Amino acid sequence: MFRLSNLISSVVEGKPERVLNGAIAIWNFTNRCNLSCLHCYSKSTLDEVDTLTTEQIKKTILEMKENGIKFIIFSGGEPLTRKDLFEIADFCKENGIITYLSSNGLYFTKSNVQRIVDTFNYVGVSIDGDEPTHDHFRGLKGAFRETLKAVQLANATGAKVGIRFTITKETIDSLEYIFDLAERENIPKVYISHLVYSGRGLDNLKMDLSKEQRRKSVEFILDKAFEYYKTGRDIEIVTGNMEQDAILFLDRFAKEYPELKETMRERLVSWGGNSAGRKLLNINSEGDVRPDPFFPITVGNIIKQNFGDIWRSGELLDQLRIHPRKQLSGICSECEQIDICNGGSRARAHAITGDLWSEDPSCYLTNEERRIH
Repeated sequence: MFRLSNLISSVVEGKPERVLNGAIAIWNFTNRCNLSCLHCYSKSTLDEVDTLTTEQIKKTILEMKENGIKFIIFSGGEPLTRKDLFEIADFCKENGIITYLSSNGLYFTKSNVQRIVDTFNYVGVSIDGDEPTHDHFRGLKGAFRETLKAVQLANATGAKVGIRFTITKETIDSLEYIFDLAERENIPKVYISHLVYSGRGLDNLKMDLSKEQRRKSVEFILDKAFEYYKTGRDIEIVTGNMEQDAILFLDRFAKEYPELKETMRERLVSWGGNSAGRKLLNINSEGDVRPDPFFPITVGNIIKQNFGDIWRSGELLDQLRIHPRKQLSGICSECEQIDICNGGSRARAHAITGDLWSEDPSCYLTNEERRIH
């Protein structure tokens, strides 16, 4: 995740660097879901049966704690379809692990919303555009209204709540709407995810943005981030799954604050770009461990193995933990900014070329922007 709002304020105001002490796990606790989203990397359906038991999950959480996992993002499917979800989240908290919830919001009610926000440190709810766009993208008429109610319910508690938006050709015309919605509803965070080619996202590859569309969209997002900072608007902007955004951001930041360009560049190198297999991992609903949720290769399974044995070593993980990943080919092999983005998504590279170590095909940077000035 690229936390551009936080970076602007921390560097301009001389605040300490925000350091991730430990790794983040995105855990798909279930593959059961009440929606059928066009981009879903899990290909979730409502008929799925949970594989992992509560006790298996708790055992793994203790193993994760021993191996430096500090954050768990509860994902799915729709995680709230698991009856033991709160028990699992409470167990995480008892063991000092910070929990985030990623939900479609359709199971939020007046009677359970306080419990949800009290249980999780942050709640992200997916809204992928205005009403017709969201309902089409999520595969259910009426989903938008219920999801918006969920955001409003959670936000009214005063908890940290955010909108999650996936940008594709299907949703791009709603990008401005999403920010208007956040401003109107005083929603404190907007997370913009780029499409990664996995699951239905791979099946529907044609809906990904062109490089020109992506660039224009990112420039709009950057405009919003700098606007919010300068006007004191308390809305945090984060982008995901496109670490190259950081390089375009650096160019823009240098125009706004030229005297701080080198400080920002150092901060971005320290952030490190794509962190799959290094500071990020995924566990799917079958217990398979992968370097990120979209990754085409598993490195182990928590039902069969101790998590620590999986996470501490392995040829693939060792390769992914090289920073910067100078073993990459194509445009990445000559890019002078690879220490910032770390080569972007390996899942996208593999989906298009069959080679984990080829260039990220979605990189929209110009040859000039790939050079250090």
